[in-house]
Amino acid sequence: MTDKQVPLTAEGKSKLEEELEQLRAQRRIVAERIHNAQEQGTSQNDAEYDDAKQEQGMVEGRILEIEDILRRAVIIDVRVAQTAGRVVLGSDVEVEQDGARRRYQIVGAPEADPMHGKISNESPVGSALLGRAVGDTVDVNVPKGVIKVKVLNID
Repeated sequence: MTDKQVPLTAEGKSKLEEELEQLRAQRRIVAERIHNAQEQGTSQNDAEYDDAKQEQGMVEGRILEIEDILRRAVIIDVRVAQTAGRVVLGSDVEVEQDGARRRYQIVGAPEADPMHGKISNESPVGSALLGRAVGDTVDVNVPKGVIKVKVLNID
């Protein structure tokens, strides 16, 4: 594991903390399933045991991942982003892309959710927008080729 800082909004940190709490509760339920399957000892329960062990591995892995992210988290000051005059982490940005207006919030990778307008500062569009001002146009290399993105507004 690295010690690289992970930028998160306060909302993103809160969501990760909630998920962690739910996973810790799920951990106990999975442990019970494993215990019950072991007590039964029949071949039918072997599948239940294997399922529960696999789920336990996924739950434990995600718990470790979230704990690591939270340990390295640096909270993005959205107020600073709103007054920066340039696109920074936490900025809400309105852009023209492929002839359409789109709205993005630039966030750290763990809370990126493109379907809800939250794009990572590490994504092609997110990283290309960082440091840009209203009126700037930037060419962005994306998997389908190069697209032009123009900054219309920064909140």
